[in-house]
Amino acid sequence: MKRTLLAAASILLLTACSAEPPAPDTRTRTMPKQDTHTATAYAASDWTAKPLPELAESLKAGDISAEALTLAYIERIQAVDQAGPKLQAVLSLNPDAMAQARDLDAKLMAGEPVGLLHGVPILVKDNIETRDQMPTTAGSLALESNFSERDAPLIAAMRAEGAIILGKTNLSEWANFRSNSSMSGWSGLGGQVRNPHMLDRNPCGSSSGSGVSAAASLAAGTIGTETNGSIICPSTINGVVGFKPTVGLVSQEHIVPISSSQDTAGPITKTVEGAALMLTAMATGEAKTDYVAALDMQALDGKRIGVLRDAEGDNPHIRALFEQALKDMETAGATLVDVKGPDLPGEFWGKSYDVLLYEFKATVNAYLATTPNTVTHRTLTDLIAFDKENAATELALFDQSIFEAAEAKAGLDSEDYIAARDFIQTATRENGIDRMLTENDVDVLVAPSGPFAPRVDPVNGDVWPDWPGAGSMAAVAGYPHLTVPMGTYRSLPVGISFIGGKDQDANILSLGYAYEQLSQKRAEPQYYQSAEDLPEISTAMNRH
Repeated sequence: MKRTLLAAASILLLTACSAEPPAPDTRTRTMPKQDTHTATAYAASDWTAKPLPELAESLKAGDISAEALTLAYIERIQAVDQAGPKLQAVLSLNPDAMAQARDLDAKLMAGEPVGLLHGVPILVKDNIETRDQMPTTAGSLALESNFSERDAPLIAAMRAEGAIILGKTNLSEWANFRSNSSMSGWSGLGGQVRNPHMLDRNPCGSSSGSGVSAAASLAAGTIGTETNGSIICPSTINGVVGFKPTVGLVSQEHIVPISSSQDTAGPITKTVEGAALMLTAMATGEAKTDYVAALDMQALDGKRIGVLRDAEGDNPHIRALFEQALKDMETAGATLVDVKGPDLPGEFWGKSYDVLLYEFKATVNAYLATTPNTVTHRTLTDLIAFDKENAATELALFDQSIFEAAEAKAGLDSEDYIAARDFIQTATRENGIDRMLTENDVDVLVAPSGPFAPRVDPVNGDVWPDWPGAGSMAAVAGYPHLTVPMGTYRSLPVGISFIGGKDQDANILSLGYAYEQLSQKRAEPQYYQSAEDLPEISTAMNRH
C-alpha cells in the first residue's frame, strides 16, 4: 500500500459430519433485504464465525471435517462477497480446495501426522504464488495469465502444516505502488474492495481483501504482505489482528515484490493466537519458533511500555480509546513510560521514497523474468506500455506516476541508492526504534495503529484524516509490528500498535496477546451502507 503525505513529506505504503456435503453451489444468491441497523442477514453464525485456534482444535478432534468447513467458507464467500454486500474481497477460489480438504480428512482418519493447521482454509493475497489453478496477478490485467507451477516457500510451509489454500484475495493493484493518487483496495481485475463495517468506507491496503476477509469471516485466516503499512492498515481499519514480522523471518521468494529491504508477508486473523499459529507455520528460517507456546496472558506484568505520545494524533475519539488501552495495560501490571519519537531528518521521507523506487524497478524486473511464458509483459517498461494500451480499465481512476518515476531510476549499484538506503535504515534502527527502547529502558513501543476509515473517493483518490501511529518507522527498519483491536467509534474500528526491535517477534506477539485477552475489543462487522445508517447520525443529518 502506498500513500503520499505532502503536509508531512512522508510516505505510507499503504498484504465434519459423517455425511458427505454437497458440491458447492456456484450460482449467485439473492440475499434477504438488509436491516441497516443490525445487518444480521450477513453476520457469520456457524463454524465460520469461530477464530482460527478453535477451528484448528475442532478439526483435529473430528468435530467438523475439513471438507465441511471448506464448503462453509465457499458458501459464505458466495453469499457475502459475491452477493449481498458484495465485498469484492476475494479474486479467485481454488477449484481444488474441496479435493484437498477430502484428502486431509482421509489422512486424519488414517491416523497420519496432523500439522498445526490441518484442514484450516486460508485465503492468500494475490501477489503470492501458489501452484494451484489460480493466477498470481497483483490485481493487474497484465498478469492475468500468470499461472505458476511453484509455491512460494511460505505457502509450501503452510501446506506442510495442513493448511488448505482456499483462494486469492483482492488488493490495491501492484500493492498500491503504481500511483500517488491511487485508491486503496482497487484493482483492475477485482474492482473496489468494500469495508464490511461500513460499505462506503476505505478498506485500506494494500492487503485490502485479506483484511476484509478476516473481518467478514470468509476464511479462518488470511495472508497479507507489507512494504509500509499494508498489513497493519487494513487490519486496524477492519478491526482484526495483523502482524508484520521482522523482515527476513518469512521468505519473500515468489512474491510479486516492491522492496528488497522492506517487503514481508504476515498473518491477518481475528486473534493474536491465530496470528501466532500462522506465523509458526509460515516462518521459513532455519531456526523454528513456536510462537503459540510463547504467548503469555501475564506478559504485561512487570513490563515497561513506551508510550509514543507524539504519535497519538489529534482525533479525540482515538485518543480516548488509546488512553483506555493504556489503563488496561497498567491494570495488567505494566509501567507506562512516555517516549518521544526521533526527530527524523528533513530529507528522510524523500530518501525513503527513492529507495522504494530503486528497489521496485530492480525487483519487479527480476520477478517478471521468472514468470511463465504466458506472461508477455516481462519488464517495468512493458507494464507501463500495457497500462497505456489498456487505459480504459487500468488508468480509469488514477495514473501510473510511481511506475514512471521508478522506471527513471538507475540500478541497485547506484551510489545514491546505497547511501539513501543506509541513511533511512540508520534513522529508523540505531537512531530510531533501538535508541527509544534502550534509552527509555522499555520493552515495547505503543501507539494507535492508524485513523478511522474515510470514505472511498474515486474523484480525489485516498483522502485520509490526521494519521496517528509510527508504523512507517517499523516498516523502514524492518522490525516487528502488531496491531490489536482497541475499540470502535460509530461502528468504525481502530487498533493499537505494539512495535519492537529486530527479531523480537515472539515478545511482541505475547504482549499483544496479554492486552487482547484483558480488553477483548474486537467488534464484528455490521455491514452498514454508510454512517447515516446509524440512528444518531441519521437524525442529525436529516431535516425534521
